[in-house]
Amino acid sequence: MNKITISYKSKTNLIKELEKDERISVLEKQSLFKKLSFSKKEYADIYFHSGVLDDTSILNIKNAKKTIVNCKKQKNDILEKIDILDEKVKVIYPSIKLNYQKPKKIKEKICKEFDIDSTPKIIYFTANNLKTSGVKEFFDIIVSLNSMNKQIIISSDKNQITSLKFLISKYNFGDEVLLLEDYKNENELFLAADIFLLPTNNKSFATNVLKAMYFKCAVLTPTSNPASELIDVFATMENPSDPSTSFKLDALLSRPEDLKLIQKANRKIAKKYELLKNMNKLNRVLDNI
Repeated sequence: MNKITISYKSKTNLIKELEKDERISVLEKQSLFKKLSFSKKEYADIYFHSGVLDDTSILNIKNAKKTIVNCKKQKNDILEKIDILDEKVKVIYPSIKLNYQKPKKIKEKICKEFDIDSTPKIIYFTANNLKTSGVKEFFDIIVSLNSMNKQIIISSDKNQITSLKFLISKYNFGDEVLLLEDYKNENELFLAADIFLLPTNNKSFATNVLKAMYFKCAVLTPTSNPASELIDVFATMENPSDPSTSFKLDALLSRPEDLKLIQKANRKIAKKYELLKNMNKLNRVLDNI
């Protein structure tokens, strides 16, 4: 049996699963000795591209039989900059490997734990880097909302939340905002939330958007982030400071039936990217190598 070689920049859940396949061999990175010698450079059959399209990435893409990317934007960038056939680049969105539970039950648990009213809709925000993920823009949007039917939850690590307390003092939120540091089960916060708002400045695929969709949240994020490719046009923001976002949020908070429709639609979309379903897509690519 001929081995199919793969190479990648970062190991995802999909790659971890793929490595279990006996057909697959991971191409080792070249040693310094090999680089200095005149030995022919090896290239993988399948290259998983992520991040910056640098010279090394371009060489890998040109020499691979197939390149896998996690969004259409990345595919378009490659096709604009490299003279290769469209069919050589395949889009497989990030994989979902999560344990889904009933949101209503989890929301009641979270509200009881922090002694907050379970009636208002929860708007959630989280990130490893709150600043680059748009926490200031998040606050500016929240403060301009007319609806009182809301509870804000923000979670991150202790350092991020400590820094945030200075910024939040400039706003008059009262008890509307709950700050959680190093919360042990972040997935429960996604399940408890009704809306996930991420006005991020980051250009790499925001996997939290897909996670929020899977956990039945309505999601709003800018078109500059590739994760916006998965959400409805109504839920996309022109930029992190898009003034129409507060109107959209007010509409969702005042029309529970519309909110519920979006939540269900988002979960249905996200389920298409469960790990095993993505493996099936990838297997179809392998079968044609």
